[in-house]
Amino acid sequence: MAYSSLREFIERLDREGELIRVPFETDPVLEISEFADRQMKLPGGGKALLFEKTKGAQFPLLINAWGSEKRMALALGRTVAECASELAALMKAKPPSSFGEAMKLLGTALELRHAKPKSIGTGPCKDVVLKDDAVDLGRLPIQKCWPADAERFVSLPMVFTADPDTGARNVGMYRMQVIDPRTTFMHWQLHKTGARHFRRHAELGTRMPVAVCLGGDPVYTFSATAPLPDGVDEMMLAGYLRQKSVEMVKCETIPLEAPADCDFVLEGYVDPKEPLGMEGPFGDHTGYYTLPEPYPRFHITAITHRRDAIYPSTIVGRPPMEDFYFGDASVRLFLPMFKLNFPELVDMCLPAEGAFHNMVIVSVKKDFPYHAMKLMHGLWGMGQMMFTKCIIVVDADVNVRDLSEVAFRVCANVDPQRDIVMTKGPADVLDHATPVMGFGSKMGIDATHKIPAERDTRPWPPIIKMDDAVKRRVDELMRQLRG
Repeated sequence: MAYSSLREFIERLDREGELIRVPFETDPVLEISEFADRQMKLPGGGKALLFEKTKGAQFPLLINAWGSEKRMALALGRTVAECASELAALMKAKPPSSFGEAMKLLGTALELRHAKPKSIGTGPCKDVVLKDDAVDLGRLPIQKCWPADAERFVSLPMVFTADPDTGARNVGMYRMQVIDPRTTFMHWQLHKTGARHFRRHAELGTRMPVAVCLGGDPVYTFSATAPLPDGVDEMMLAGYLRQKSVEMVKCETIPLEAPADCDFVLEGYVDPKEPLGMEGPFGDHTGYYTLPEPYPRFHITAITHRRDAIYPSTIVGRPPMEDFYFGDASVRLFLPMFKLNFPELVDMCLPAEGAFHNMVIVSVKKDFPYHAMKLMHGLWGMGQMMFTKCIIVVDADVNVRDLSEVAFRVCANVDPQRDIVMTKGPADVLDHATPVMGFGSKMGIDATHKIPAERDTRPWPPIIKMDDAVKRRVDELMRQLRG
């Protein structure tokens, strides 16, 4: 379903018993983070929180709104599994012969499912238009999340940019450290599309227009976090998920468009000719602070917002946190696309403890010797999977989300010299453990049962398992005991 506003989504959360309203004044500096962290650490992700009065600001703050499987399904209008099944059916019409073809097919499938985003004259995001001296980030309840953070950070921004050569739109999510009422840093990492656009503008010697959107239909926020290939419009994914085209309006001061129903739009530019500044530290999703690094400044030329705007936010830190549910939904949604390239792939999991890129667990239906190692190397070559530090491969009968079962298979089935692969490649720039930023080593662990050609001369024993007939008999006897 399509929500007409973030407020409508909040009302749905309220009806479903998924929202806690905080009626008293609460400080966005650290205090809200502590409230949110306690909810995020509860089993299943706790509840969403709506802080109705925020100290020093003019707008309510919503946090942990996507932080459970149920709330993610409410945001998408149906379960992630249902969305994935629909996408798989669209893409099976013409199975791709390569990953590149799969990327092209993804864009075609989304375009066929719903029309591209459409431009309209105006929308609720233009209820209030502020320019020049009226621009003031201090009106927003921007959080300082953790004690050693350098400043307040906008943590859930949808950053709209365009390829200066093709005009293709990209929507990414890059944290923004507040510098002053009209300026922030723009933390687009080395491998992100926004950073590529920035480098191209630097080559052309032109200012880069940027629109930062907050709120609106919750599908927009999820789409901004999705690992889409460069050139596939995130707003097209949003239209597919909400089953309705996204209506876009022109910005006031820059040549970009923004979703008409967003709560806030921050318009401005990044100047490649301007020296970079030191951004950070920031308490990150790794559970550690990322140290200061040079990033460009975003200069705000206008702020437009809904009359009844609500500021959406999140915090990241030691997992589990709300961002786990964004990542898990992306994995489940795009798993059918992975399977088009790797038919042997059964399931995939990015455990919360792995903070996205540190660990991926996959199950495989083996067809030949060292099939698990073929899958490892193939996955490292797929988009953002290149950042994965450790891939664990288990057999098809293993539940990849049961970490106890996975650990058992690793301990039981791995000979370190034979079954561990070490290699090198690009790394997440937020990974503080790498010897240099953005590059490090990777490990693959083959925890599958070894077939004859993989195990030298020793036989491989069967796993202990009770006879199914005996289990059914005891099930019946247990029912008699309870009766």
